[in-house]
Amino acid sequence: MTQEPRDEQSRPISRWAPPTDAPSAPPTAPSSPDSLVEDERDTAEVPLPGMPQPAVAPAPPSPPAPGADTASLPPMVPPPPGGGSLPGFDGPPAPPPSSSDRAEPRQRRRVSGPIWALAAAVVFLLGVLGGYAGGVLEDQDDMSSIAGGGLEPGSIETDAPLAGDDASIVKVAATLLPSTVQIFAEYQGVEDAATGSGFVFDRNGHVVTNNHVVADAAKAKGSIEVVDHKGRRYKADVVGRSAVYDLAVLDVPEIKKLEPASLGSTSRLRIGEGVVAIGSPLGLSSTVTSGIVSALQRPVSTGQTEDDTSYINAVQTDAAINPGNSGGPLVNLVGQVIGVNSAIATAGGGGSGEGGSGSIGVGFAIPIDQVKITAAQILKTGKATYPIVGASVDVQAADHNGALISVVESGSPAAAGGLKDGDRVTKVGDVTVTDGIGMIVAIRAHQPGETVEFTVNRNGSRQVLKIKLDAQTENLA
Repeated sequence: MTQEPRDEQSRPISRWAPPTDAPSAPPTAPSSPDSLVEDERDTAEVPLPGMPQPAVAPAPPSPPAPGADTASLPPMVPPPPGGGSLPGFDGPPAPPPSSSDRAEPRQRRRVSGPIWALAAAVVFLLGVLGGYAGGVLEDQDDMSSIAGGGLEPGSIETDAPLAGDDASIVKVAATLLPSTVQIFAEYQGVEDAATGSGFVFDRNGHVVTNNHVVADAAKAKGSIEVVDHKGRRYKADVVGRSAVYDLAVLDVPEIKKLEPASLGSTSRLRIGEGVVAIGSPLGLSSTVTSGIVSALQRPVSTGQTEDDTSYINAVQTDAAINPGNSGGPLVNLVGQVIGVNSAIATAGGGGSGEGGSGSIGVGFAIPIDQVKITAAQILKTGKATYPIVGASVDVQAADHNGALISVVESGSPAAAGGLKDGDRVTKVGDVTVTDGIGMIVAIRAHQPGETVEFTVNRNGSRQVLKIKLDAQTENLA
């Protein structure tokens, strides 16, 4: 269904509120606007695969016993950053080998039974810890280092499960299908459940999907079920969701046995690169389609009211995306999730619902770099945060001569920085802005607390204003 025109002529860039400490914002910047964006909230949606996390240092081994061959033991490992302990490790790190041990020439030695058993146990423990920590989110207490200061593009990545010279759609499908799920969201008074897709995010039983897949069920306190690739059904609860970024995180304790999806980085994408979309279009579970990255940093919006409108600095793809794909992963050819499928454009009034025109080869995905930031915040606090300036911008102006500021709120960061009603913003930082949607997306490519230059056309004269971005936390029921 095509998006209906809104009655209001301007949209708050954000609702201004007193500064908070919670940071968050999308990592990439916009380029040109897009108009024909579909909202898929009335139909099934697809979830995305799991997100990686900074690798946690494994527990250090015991110091070598006198006379043991130090070359046969694993290297010593430092304690985790910021203190604390790792699973299975309660004591302080063992001291490094003495200089005399290191200087001893390597030679073949017979290792006694107990020493050999100890070395084997240490190697086993390190392997278990490495597999547990690699590319997954651990205890939520450890999330402060992720969500506290925001993320730079590519700062959290999971090792690619496939080698570049071994890439194929067949292997990508075989690797990611076990990490992708179908979602059913039901609530009283609605005959048919909303359906969508999602993917396993970590080893703690969390699944990522679109907010619009589960929003109605969450607000009505309905039931949400997740179905894996083998048809097994699991009950799910909402950890938190963001209408601003159209993302939600579900808690599915029984799904811990499924392998989390590997996460890539949007910053590494190139136009023309091959991608695969996985999900449940039109309720058809475990469906795979392929295509390329058609464009990057595409400012688009979804939603039909101010309260549910999301602004996406999207990855555009021609891989077929249809109702039910929402929330599912967009994956590169080495098996890493690089986006969450969220919206499609349609020609004319066909729409994305049943009986609509469906895919015309113009689909949009939320960049994985933004997904990492928002999911980390939700897992830590249950809420998402985004940067604001405290002004309203016209999102329907079609002249593409910049973003027209309609109202600057008194006492807001915009007012403090000198922005005025009637100004036309033509650049945010080093990103050229052609309309209101582009400006909103450009602001959200920064972090709260940053001071950003706004280039403004005021009565025919060019001015550069410096505005310190504030933070706004979503408070969704």
